[in-house]
Amino acid sequence: MRWMTWFVMFWLAVIVCAAQIEITIWTHEDPNRTPLEERYIQEFQKMYPNVKITRVTYPSAKIREVVLTAFAARKGPDIFNMEIQDAYPYIVNERVAPVNLSVLGLKTFDELKSLYVEGALDAVTYQGKIYGLPLELTNWCIFINKKYFREVGLDPEKDYPKTWEEMVQISEKLVIREGQIIKRRGFDFRYPYYLTFLLPMVEQLGGALFSDDGKTAIVNDEAWLKVLRFMKDWGPNGRNLGSPTYTAARKEFNKDNNTVAMCLSGLYQIDRIKAENPNFYNSKEWMVVPFPVFKDAVKDVRCNYYGHYYMVNAESSKEKQEWAWRFINYILSHPEDYLLNVGLIQPKRSLIESDTFKNYPYAKVFLQDMERAHIVPLHPKGPQFEQLIKEAVESVMLTTTTPEEALRILKKKANELLKEE
Repeated sequence: MRWMTWFVMFWLAVIVCAAQIEITIWTHEDPNRTPLEERYIQEFQKMYPNVKITRVTYPSAKIREVVLTAFAARKGPDIFNMEIQDAYPYIVNERVAPVNLSVLGLKTFDELKSLYVEGALDAVTYQGKIYGLPLELTNWCIFINKKYFREVGLDPEKDYPKTWEEMVQISEKLVIREGQIIKRRGFDFRYPYYLTFLLPMVEQLGGALFSDDGKTAIVNDEAWLKVLRFMKDWGPNGRNLGSPTYTAARKEFNKDNNTVAMCLSGLYQIDRIKAENPNFYNSKEWMVVPFPVFKDAVKDVRCNYYGHYYMVNAESSKEKQEWAWRFINYILSHPEDYLLNVGLIQPKRSLIESDTFKNYPYAKVFLQDMERAHIVPLHPKGPQFEQLIKEAVESVMLTTTTPEEALRILKKKANELLKEE
């Protein structure tokens, strides 16, 4: 009998192990999102004991590299998410699987689109299929520390910068330096996300990354030159108001430690202030205002928005793909939790139309800016174009390169990249 009991237990263990499904998910770091998603993982595994979910996080910049390296070695995770401009090449190169509609209880991709605000799934729609579900759509506005405004005689409610010219003037009043070292920045940009914040500045002046027919890159020299001159004047070789060499302004802002008065960030920043510095959060000494526009702008374009979409590896087994979509569908069925706990906007109609969203602090500011914006450019070589813009901007800010020379190099390299097979 003992032998029979052991035999039965052994084979039961073998069957359980054989049925165990292991799903790996790689995602960008977010301290406020981690406990939420770890709870969802526990709930999901309790419902489906045969499934094990392993969640791995990486810094936003690092995840680009690790995903690229892993997919090149054909060892990518079952699920991943990163900014859509970086993830888009995986769609067009058929490295990710289309959404499994049956798992979602849907019959058509049009049904899926109807659950989201208009255009929310365009970025992951390719050749008639949808290849990802949005964790968030994010745009950036200006966060202001009100007490630093009052300190220099400004009323933050009235004197906040509406134009980039005003941003320079106000930052001049707010900046504190010791010699050439900046101790307090009035404002600084979100380096190196140039497709997100700098391209709209170019578009405000009538420029573009690509021509309408997509055959030419870096359109309207004067618009690009004006922005490059603006950035040169902003940097250490100009007015010395900020630089890519300093700690990211959004990271310093939450500390309320007199190192930065304004930063550029998303709605999620509110929950990060609350988590990292509750005293500052509760003081109400902060506010959010729209993305500025040049005084002589020809287009009212606000900061580009981007998305993080959960995607599934096309090389995972069919069984893993099905469970991956089942898990993604489960965690994304809690949009109000993501908003209230993390400050992320899942672009579901049910959320945007809810009282929860309407009553969330400054949600209206972000939504109104988003209505005047568009998604970051999606191109198979998008990351390479952003790198070229980075080189141009940082060359004028940090070296003696002139805006004219930087533009000449940028235009040449960008059009060469565009023509590559």
